[in-house]
Amino acid sequence: MARRELTVAQAWRALERVPDPEVPVVSLCELGIVRRVRRVDGDLEVTLTPTYSGCPATEAIAASVRQALGRAGETRVVLRTQLSPPWTTDWISAAGRDKLRRYGIAPPEPGGAAEVGGKDWQPLRFQPASPACPRCGSRRSRRLSQFGATACKALYRCEACLEPFEYFKPI
Repeated sequence: MARRELTVAQAWRALERVPDPEVPVVSLCELGIVRRVRRVDGDLEVTLTPTYSGCPATEAIAASVRQALGRAGETRVVLRTQLSPPWTTDWISAAGRDKLRRYGIAPPEPGGAAEVGGKDWQPLRFQPASPACPRCGSRRSRRLSQFGATACKALYRCEACLEPFEYFKPI
């Protein structure tokens, strides 16, 4: 594809179609991983915040972002990683939470970061005793394992419909 300079809006539209490599039902934008897109000296600068510093998908995410923007015609892409403020599950969009639920993963309930002493601060939040089953909605669930298919999810079973499900841990 011939080189063209995307507008910021066009770049956002391209990025909204990039699936998360570990949970492909949601996009990087819906998860809140894409923090900012802007033009800087002719380059398209994309700021990403990984879900956690040791996330094994970080390199795959960067490659997917470059590929999506390249397919859209952009050749001058600069990726920035921003670790502060740290990513939080509060950044998952309502559409992203709904897609997780329909996919069979119980999304975390929005919590809310607090600002303390002029610095961003994320309170320690514990998992709810019984997250709602994404299949039947019952809160009668029991944790089977602290870890699911990935470190960011726990494995639960619904005591109402007896189906197992993963719960996206709040951070």
